[in-house]
Amino acid sequence: MPHTLRGMALALALVTAGTARSAEAQYPAASKGDVAIDRLNAEKLRAGMRKLWADHVIWTREYIANAIEEDGSADAAAARLMKNQEDIGNAIVPYYGKEAGAKLTGLLKDHITIATQVVGAAKAKDNAKLADADKRWKANATDIATFLSGANPNWPKTELVKMLNEHLSLTTQEATARLEKNWTADVAAFDKIFDQAMHMADALTDGIVKQFPNK
Repeated sequence: MPHTLRGMALALALVTAGTARSAEAQYPAASKGDVAIDRLNAEKLRAGMRKLWADHVIWTREYIANAIEEDGSADAAAARLMKNQEDIGNAIVPYYGKEAGAKLTGLLKDHITIATQVVGAAKAKDNAKLADADKRWKANATDIATFLSGANPNWPKTELVKMLNEHLSLTTQEATARLEKNWTADVAAFDKIFDQAMHMADALTDGIVKQFPNK
């Protein structure tokens, strides 16, 4: 498997380290009863959401590397990436229902489909197709933000659009650096992508905890 997998264990370790922040620093102190249980469940949700978004950016990176290098494992990486979109959609089912989970999964799969088109156009140096794919990519990000903000008032649409567009911009930087074989910039871009993905994961968790404090 390409060298990008070498960093997966480290990246996932960072997820665990990130969720190790004490519950006392995140939630009101409680020594027993329902409040303590709610606090523990919130931390489990935070860890789970971070794992899902870590998978998202790791397998996106794996696909980009494989597609650009024309590695035979690109299709397998794409399939695993699509599975991740289903996992993220399923994560909101306990709170918003199966229909909402399926809707989010569909939007996220569109996000990945367009991402593959962005990479393909960039690799082929087809500026017209690249511009078209980038436009649809950003429109999809707005659709995701509109859907999520409609489900939870603690997820403001403007903030979601900003976060998602930053995710797209950083992913584009990563793909560009790899195409140019600028390995220093490639690594730096992924560091930013990973940190930003954890920020998005925490924002989603915080919104759910606020909306469903006792669930």
